[in-house]
Amino acid sequence: MSSKSKPLLTSSLGKKLIMSLTGLFLCSFLVVHLIGNLQLFKNDEGYAFNNYAYFMTHFAPIKVVSYLLYASVIIHAIYALTLTLKNKSARPVSYNQGSGNVNSKWNSRNMGILGTVILVFLATHMQNFWFQYKFGTTPYVEYNTELATGNREIIASDVLPSNYDGYKTFVNNGIETVQTKDLYKQVAYTFQNPFIVLFYVIAMAALAFHLIHGFQSAFQTLGFNHRRYIGFIKGLGIWVFGILIPLAFAAMPLYFYFK
Repeated sequence: MSSKSKPLLTSSLGKKLIMSLTGLFLCSFLVVHLIGNLQLFKNDEGYAFNNYAYFMTHFAPIKVVSYLLYASVIIHAIYALTLTLKNKSARPVSYNQGSGNVNSKWNSRNMGILGTVILVFLATHMQNFWFQYKFGTTPYVEYNTELATGNREIIASDVLPSNYDGYKTFVNNGIETVQTKDLYKQVAYTFQNPFIVLFYVIAMAALAFHLIHGFQSAFQTLGFNHRRYIGFIKGLGIWVFGILIPLAFAAMPLYFYFK
């Protein structure tokens, strides 16, 4: 007798498992990305952040991880869409709207909407910063730091010099020179637009609601739902990924807008 069971990766359970794994991988990326972006708050005219930006876009292992990141975003979104459509087709008649809150929380019922907002945000974010940094008209900066005193002279331009041939750092006569694209200034320029700032804050609110449900749900799908540690996982999902991380990211555009 032939089996009618589906392969794991194409079954609903398989797709949920992959969504959980990619979602947790994206959560780990958020932590790393936040730590790096906290360099924006340093009062050093972007010195630390611009060095961080170059490292993240040119260090080979990081570039490999970035490709895994892009793949995870795409796979996570596609599987979420297919599961949502399958659930809707299996339940053509919607539940009574008045009883929705009894069966589930608002964010769990609207993960598709929240995910769509996050996807639009990611596309906007990549265009504003990653694309501009790699292919656009990112400003230029040169930092000249006296190693003995720490005094720093900054030479900045809104356009790259005609003789610019990439990031350089060297020491000459006790002065460290760093020549690089000024992504810090690009960030400052971008976040002077109130509509972009508002959109980023809204997107971080969507991310918060998405993670509050998604983080705990991912662990439950993977089988980590024992009473001994489910409370810790739930607390981590709410307070760290649902509140602390989105608030920190939302603070960045607000910082530059009101600076």
